[in-house]
Amino acid sequence: MGKADFHMHTSLNDGTATVRETLDYVRDRTDLDVIAITDHDRLTGSYEAMEMANEYKFAVLPGSELTTLHGHLLALYIEKPVPMWRPLEWTIGQIHEQGGLAIAVHPFSMLTRSIGFRSFDGIMKHASPEIYFDAVETFNPSVAGRTCAAKIKRLNDGRFHLPEVGCSDSHHLEGIGTGYTTFPGTSAAQLKTAIAGSQTQAHGTYWDFVTHRRIAQLKFRRIGRMWMRHGLSAVRAVAGD
Repeated sequence: MGKADFHMHTSLNDGTATVRETLDYVRDRTDLDVIAITDHDRLTGSYEAMEMANEYKFAVLPGSELTTLHGHLLALYIEKPVPMWRPLEWTIGQIHEQGGLAIAVHPFSMLTRSIGFRSFDGIMKHASPEIYFDAVETFNPSVAGRTCAAKIKRLNDGRFHLPEVGCSDSHHLEGIGTGYTTFPGTSAAQLKTAIAGSQTQAHGTYWDFVTHRRIAQLKFRRIGRMWMRHGLSAVRAVAGD
């Protein structure tokens, strides 16, 4: 079985490590077979990681965490940017038009921008065959993910029956791989096939207080550096989810 973590952020967005540092950490400190850099509403980090991918033994797939009008949505296997602040249905359609996967991440969480129950249920009942979730993130080790984990697991088991994935949603190096997905195979293509066939399982370890405190310290230090160098607009980009 392969292991994948395809929800993580870098310093090109609101993370604390560069793309190179992220890839080196995956190589040196994890046993992941597949990863994706999924910075918010941009593919810059994903493009950079894809260009470096042949230097590493693990696979890198393209992706981004998109901000829709109804919450965050993970887009995997896309190669062209998808505009932010659009309706959830429209965004899902754009992802599928590219042959990508649309995954609901930390749904129902009140602590970050998340897809609420009404919007989630609306997609599940949508009449168009092109508008659907490919999977749902049932394990996310952050506080935002932990607060909604029991609810989404209960609803998915009893009502939605979507393929389940786990990811770290890491914004710092030590978080990478603390949430992950197992699947038959080891390649990015095999992961995509496994998600489509509901052959994935979500795993992970929740972050403790010390980890959360370290994340906050790293983020505030970066905000301070960005303020000194680039002013308020850069701080807003770093501070946002």
